[in-house]
Amino acid sequence: MWGLGVLIPLLGASALRVMQDPGEVQVTAGDTVALQCQVEEAVSGALLRMEWVRDGGLEMLCATRLDFVTPLPLSPCPARAPGVQLAWHPPRATLSLPQVQGNDSGRYFCRVTLEI
Repeated sequence: MWGLGVLIPLLGASALRVMQDPGEVQVTAGDTVALQCQVEEAVSGALLRMEWVRDGGLEMLCATRLDFVTPLPLSPCPARAPGVQLAWHPPRATLSLPQVQGNDSGRYFCRVTLEI
């Protein structure tokens, strides 16, 4: 017996291209660090889910939804990391980490999903 499948083509769907800058940064304790993430290829008016994670996704620093064309001024990040702030000036997001300490070291990743 064969089941029926449904194929839903996504007409006009485009892929996202996400670039992070800087690739690596070394700072002194007490400095503020700004990490940038640029999103390209999103359709105007698209909703994005942006997540900033540390050390391969083990620690979520920031998770929010953004409209691809609507800027977001520097504001506290809705997550568990106190003091972390996010700004969105399409197509670039900036994550600010104030007064970094030795335990803030690690690999930070910007993960972006196009919400359908």
